[in-house]
Amino acid sequence: MIRVFEKSDSATAARFEALCNRSTELSADIEIAARRVIADVRAGGDKAVRTLTATFDKRQLDALELAPADWDALASKVTAPVRAALEHAIARVRVFHERERHASYEISEGGVRVGSRVDPLARIGIYVPGGKARYPSTVIMTAVPARVAGVREIIMVTPGPSPETLAAARLAGVDRVFLIGGAQAIAALAYGTESVPRVDKIVGPGNAYVAAAKRLVFGDVGIDSIAGPTEVVIVADDGVDPSWIAADLLAQAEHDELAVPILVARGSSVAHRVAEEVTRQLAVLPRRAIAERALADQGAIFVADDEDDIVRMVNRLAPEHAELAVRDARALAARITTAGALFLGIHTPEPVGDYIAGPSHVLPTGGSARFASPLGVSDFVKRTSIIEYDADALAAQADDIERLTDVEDLHGHGRAVTIRVRKA
Repeated sequence: MIRVFEKSDSATAARFEALCNRSTELSADIEIAARRVIADVRAGGDKAVRTLTATFDKRQLDALELAPADWDALASKVTAPVRAALEHAIARVRVFHERERHASYEISEGGVRVGSRVDPLARIGIYVPGGKARYPSTVIMTAVPARVAGVREIIMVTPGPSPETLAAARLAGVDRVFLIGGAQAIAALAYGTESVPRVDKIVGPGNAYVAAAKRLVFGDVGIDSIAGPTEVVIVADDGVDPSWIAADLLAQAEHDELAVPILVARGSSVAHRVAEEVTRQLAVLPRRAIAERALADQGAIFVADDEDDIVRMVNRLAPEHAELAVRDARALAARITTAGALFLGIHTPEPVGDYIAGPSHVLPTGGSARFASPLGVSDFVKRTSIIEYDADALAAQADDIERLTDVEDLHGHGRAVTIRVRKA
């Protein structure tokens, strides 16, 4: 069960530091296995992908790609209310990300023109977990920002998609779907096979083998991030119903056994009332076993004395999600600088961000919110610097360029400039 830490003792300090020091580091065994899979796919193409899928997923694939007719037939099984909900979510995500578009620009002064040109990536791949899981929300949160950015082709890989996932893919603008998953899917996207086209960037969450494969192919292809287990830090005071906060902790804990559910409570009474509610609600939670393990292994309730204490703790934890269920949430939010997403007020539980609020739910995990940002339009474009000099501008700057090249002992660099202004 989740434990309450209310004393400033060694046990509390040890638990807090352990949670602060979580990361997306993967075991050596997983990385070695992923490296072998990547090598197999690079050498064997489609045949290797089929063999690895049969070995790991116990699925036999005649064709790696889902035929458009089969795609539409499966997507048509989605009920009208669910389809309407998907359309609602897509519309909200599109509206939010349309404000993120980056514009090219140019500066002209004294015969020098410099600028930055923004171009969309040509082709991206999105990884969507499948099999027993159904994650149409992941399709929406990755494909829609890519479409807004102007990406010309979106390839989706997923092991055994649900009708809901396929309907989301059609509605969000995915172009092709491949029925593959795991590290072999990442390798196929990164290097291409006879059937799977090579992409410029891979985005989307997956298991540890997917994360390891993404880390290994980075450099040959772009990636969004190395996704670790999902996490939430909730701040609550006595102005919110404890049952609401307990439900929010369990919503995060039910994801998987490695999820990180944390509460920073303003006062001991709040902490213990929430803990009691967690116990009560856990007893009837369908995914009780998963949530119970996450609560025991990575969960914690810390008692904070004042706002300064709260700010210090949340910023140290640098969570994927920070939920501020307090009276003056906006003022507190201004002081929280290391969170992937901030959820303000008692009526903003984290699941609204998972599905329909608007910002992509692909967020930095494992403490990387200290330096990383949510997935957005900027992840699907690249910038090219543009530089243009006329003769007078080059002559005016030649002396300073030559002085700097002399400092670095790169005299050939200086000559490339001065030869043009007849100083050689």
